[in-house]
Amino acid sequence: MARSVTPLKRLYRSRRDRVFGGVCGGIAQYMGVDPVVVRLVWAIATLASMGVGILAYLIAWAII
Repeated sequence: MARSVTPLKRLYRSRRDRVFGGVCGGIAQYMGVDPVVVRLVWAIATLASMGVGILAYLIAWAII
């Protein structure tokens, strides 16, 4: 019995949907949602955590 192999999804910074570094656009492409939704969630999380989201964005920018 043969199994079908699905290719692995990779997380990249978006070159098309970028505002600053393309991190939110890349996450949106990976998850299959609109980049505006990811940016809004990231902005709300940053405000709620008193700026920790900015540090998380910079770390994600360096890693992704």
